[in-house]
Amino acid sequence: MSIQFTYGVRLADEALADAVIRFVSKSELTRGEALQPIVQPQIDEALRTLFDKGQFQAEAEQTEVFATLGLYPASHIVFVGLEQEGGADSLRKAAAAAAKAVKKLHAGSVQVLLSETLLGGTVAAVGTEQAAQALTEGLLLAIHVRQPLKREQSERFVLKNVAFVPQGAAAAASDVTLWEQGIEKGKLYAEGVSFARDLTNLPGNDLTPERLAHHAEELARELDLEIEVIDEWSAAEQRMGGLLGVGQGSINPPRMIVIHYKGDPKSDETWGLIGKGITFDTGGISLKRAEGMQEMISDMGGAAAVLGAIRVIGELKPAVNVVAVIPTAENMPSDRALKPGDVLRMMSGHTVEVVNTDAEGRLVLADGLTTAITRGATKLVDVATLTGAVGVALGSEATGAVTNNDALLKQVLSAAERTGERIWQLPAYPEYKKLIKSDAADLKNSGGRYAGTITGGLFIGHFAEGLPWVHLDIGGTAWLESSRGWEPKGATGVMVRTLVELVVNQA
Repeated sequence: MSIQFTYGVRLADEALADAVIRFVSKSELTRGEALQPIVQPQIDEALRTLFDKGQFQAEAEQTEVFATLGLYPASHIVFVGLEQEGGADSLRKAAAAAAKAVKKLHAGSVQVLLSETLLGGTVAAVGTEQAAQALTEGLLLAIHVRQPLKREQSERFVLKNVAFVPQGAAAAASDVTLWEQGIEKGKLYAEGVSFARDLTNLPGNDLTPERLAHHAEELARELDLEIEVIDEWSAAEQRMGGLLGVGQGSINPPRMIVIHYKGDPKSDETWGLIGKGITFDTGGISLKRAEGMQEMISDMGGAAAVLGAIRVIGELKPAVNVVAVIPTAENMPSDRALKPGDVLRMMSGHTVEVVNTDAEGRLVLADGLTTAITRGATKLVDVATLTGAVGVALGSEATGAVTNNDALLKQVLSAAERTGERIWQLPAYPEYKKLIKSDAADLKNSGGRYAGTITGGLFIGHFAEGLPWVHLDIGGTAWLESSRGWEPKGATGVMVRTLVELVVNQA
């Protein structure tokens, strides 16, 4: 992103700042014997009057915009309520709320005033670098929204200049280097998420499996990474029965995309990141309802998350090895399509009875895990919009997780906590595995309505060959009906930052 961020120095000409952002807490607004200055005496008094009247209570993410009317160099000040005990997540949410207000003002250049209370409290508790990263992510992710395809294309709003300016004596004590490192990291993370969102928002007639492979090739070329794109003929030679079975009903043939990042060639350890890439899902012969089917362009949200993560990893260049695998297909009904009752032989050699063609993601992911293992992966994380059942269980608030290795899941949960992306572990009792036993094959691809998210995850885990594995079901979190915090309506790019944090932190 070509946005200029600075820390500790005001913009060259204060008049060029279209708006100023000031985070405020209730304690700063409560009248007492020694009132601390906020920005300017008359404006401070007006803000405290609103607080006294209950109109602005400095609640988390609450905003109040003041036109300064010449009392301050910038034309507008955006006051944002801040939850002081909320950690990095509160900073990210507050910055997102500020960004939305700034966007309404069309303010391309902004100054973010950092009070002594903020720097000595939340920032100190979180850590300077992580706080700077969270603020940057909140600002950038909240202004990034879906770009509609119109005859007269509207220009996407972007911030041009952002200056973080510490107030008072705290300015001298701040570590400029840590602020700059956090800002740069935040920008990279936001770029990865934005990349994933833009991919996911593409219509299905544009983003076919071949086109998704093209985007992956462009990314690999940009980052100078090795990439394999396995077409339908090579997939047949490698006996990828799951991938080919799902894709056989469409005129757009499937692809298996493999990107290699080798940051530590001496190590035998390799992360395997596998993302479900169903570019459109009709359900196949087990056809979905028409209502809401247009949202199935998001069924490659897992693939987008993995590609977004690789984009950031390729820029940060950590000393770690990663193999990113994206099985991509289009699930369509036709005279050639997979039918309920068909039996597929997977790349691993296991056989699967297809009882529901709408449970297709786990079929391509099974071959995806095997592909990652054959390329040297020693620990596996798959990301998929796998089930609607996860939304029934967790709503759109959390991603569901199923694992065979609690130590690996602990690492994933720790990474998610740092990024503010919620993950909730679901049980994986042996009894659930019985639900996907088949009379006609080794497994069947659906265990029925009950525990659907768990049995879907355990189906994938069957192909992990005993390696440490975590499955992340983003069926409820990859696409939103309305915006919240730093996530917009439509594609969210969820799990990009968690995957990056997981891999980079291990390095």
